Amino acid sequence: MPRSPRKLSHIDSDGRPAMVDVSDKAVGAREARAECRVRFPAEVAAQLRASGLRSAKGGIVDTAVIAGTMAVKRTAELIPFCHPLPIDGCRIAIDWDGERVLRIECSVRTTGRTGVEMEALTGATVAALTVYDMCKALSHRIVLGPARLLGKRGGHRDVGTV
Repeated sequence: MPRSPRKLSHIDSDGRPAMVDVSDKAVGAREARAECRVRFPAEVAAQLRASGLRSAKGGIVDTAVIAGTMAVKRTAELIPFCHPLPIDGCRIAIDWDGERVLRIECSVRTTGRTGVEMEALTGATVAALTVYDMCKALSHRIVLGPARLLGKRGGHRDVGTV
């Protein structure tokens, strides 16, 4: 039997934007992992490596971890149809991936009726934006992205790895 086409979950039967009603979903453990990359011009990457990822504004990694964590907790305030969720855990890891790229990974856990992929994506992306903000005095040729979901577990279907 052919599968029916998927529908956008945030559009109601009249074609208007709507928050998904999750009241009938089971409460369960949910987890998601996302990443965002920050690519620097070669001379900026060399300067950042030499400084131990510190700028005139302070420790770049520490500040980005704090900003990403704050963003995870406030995702529902930023994305209109995200449900406010209790965050059981959040971890942000930042490290070099090659000579010129910082890889930011954000893992988020909750126990609830809906998943935390938007929280993981928001955390990784805001951490990347913070790196950009702290380094833009060195160059405006810093490139963010891609940002992508690496995996989610719990809920309707699992995707990727967490």
